[in-house]
Amino acid sequence: MQTHNEPMDDVLAVNNLKKYFVKKGLVGTDKEITRVADGISFSIKKAETFVLAGESGSGKTTIARLILRALEPDSGTISFEGQEITNQNDNLKKIRLGCQMVHQDPYASINPRMTILDIVKEPLEIHNIGTKEERNSLALQALNQVKLEPVEDIASKYPHMLSGGQRQRVAIARAIVTNPRLVIADEPVSMLDVSVRIGILELIKELQEKHGISFLYITHDLSTARYIGHRIAILYLGKIVETGPITEVLSSPRHPYTQALIDSISEPDPDNLYKEKKIRINEPSDVDTYQGCRFRARCPYVIDKCMQEPDLEKISEKRQVACFVKIN
Repeated sequence: MQTHNEPMDDVLAVNNLKKYFVKKGLVGTDKEITRVADGISFSIKKAETFVLAGESGSGKTTIARLILRALEPDSGTISFEGQEITNQNDNLKKIRLGCQMVHQDPYASINPRMTILDIVKEPLEIHNIGTKEERNSLALQALNQVKLEPVEDIASKYPHMLSGGQRQRVAIARAIVTNPRLVIADEPVSMLDVSVRIGILELIKELQEKHGISFLYITHDLSTARYIGHRIAILYLGKIVETGPITEVLSSPRHPYTQALIDSISEPDPDNLYKEKKIRINEPSDVDTYQGCRFRARCPYVIDKCMQEPDLEKISEKRQVACFVKIN
């Protein structure tokens, strides 16, 4: 049964997702509420890479955990292949089989005491897929698909015997071994040497083309986002402030925060090495973050109307922006 009328080619549909964390203050002081996800909505189509981008603390990883139900949302819905996921129905098993995750840290995300073969086949054992021989065969196939060769030699090793890039390939092999429809990649290259990042990004694109896997790519790095993504949502303090096709959003940002993120990308051109670069963002002033536009304390274009909270409005067929100014 479909929910919220999302098209059947949507692998994932997130609708008005909210999660607030309440930190109790000292006796006699107010509670401090952090809105890590505040009305988040987006969808991901089959064989599409959807990028969720923003600085640290914007709520990106929390949203990933909410999708997988590692955290329970306060409100909103998550639908996977047209079926709403809740903790009370069998669809939770479906998303945990059909949606896998690749974590940021290739050192901490795999068990150092297990062989590479055991690490990769662990999801098959959790979901009780196949016989022991079939699991071994599927795990070896996955290692082959992520180009860890010679496969049998790699399979018998332990994580400390591999490089960071190889370990992240092991993590990707573990993610694809169950033949998932969606992979959540949370900053998958941020802890790797620059020289091996491109290889991991190429691998993700190749796996997507070959198997039709959808990716939710979480990052603060817009240069890798541009290389790998189809559509992007810019996240700021739990709110999506701009969304649309990635080339359009990054070539002509309409939200001041998107512009500031683009300003901060380092350019490889040596002629620009000593050129002064202006990042169009202010130091935050002491205002209530949740009063009006989230970004107004840091925005160089702020106007009186920004005391109200802007809605995410359509500015073209495929683009939406939450801003009263809408810069060009």
